[in-house]
Amino acid sequence: MDSAAEINARDNVRTVAIGSDHGGFEAKELLKSYLGALGYAVEDVGPSGKESVDYPDFALRVARRVATGACDRGIMIDGAGIGSSMACNKVRGIRAALCYDLRTVVNSREHNNANVLTLGGPLHPPAELCEMAKVWLETRFAGGRHWSRVNKMMAIEHSGGMRTE
Repeated sequence: MDSAAEINARDNVRTVAIGSDHGGFEAKELLKSYLGALGYAVEDVGPSGKESVDYPDFALRVARRVATGACDRGIMIDGAGIGSSMACNKVRGIRAALCYDLRTVVNSREHNNANVLTLGGPLHPPAELCEMAKVWLETRFAGGRHWSRVNKMMAIEHSGGMRTE
């Protein structure tokens, strides 16, 4: 089987933190297996079953794994992806993007250098979830004119939202 380095020739991603709430549990399990088969080292931060849990707890775990550098990227799945995106973006250094199709997946990486992908698991068929995750992990940040925008975004974070114009 090909390694993640060979599969992911367009970007240097080896480790992926993945988490969900109960609404995204089945999608998490699917993606965990799929990405592992592609050669990625996948770190499952939970939950371990379909029992009702609170998405912020698991979004925080995913975001911290990425923010500390323990994982290269993160994927968080809940019922719609909205709450998880909001929770992940509270962690310093995280640029979580809620994506809903391949176009937003590519944009989140090329233009915004997103390091966490959030998805609404039940909103997508399994094959689409797999394709979205694969494309997101393989898409490289375009840099260039996008650097200044990403830097402005991060400056807002570093100033506590009090950045002056």
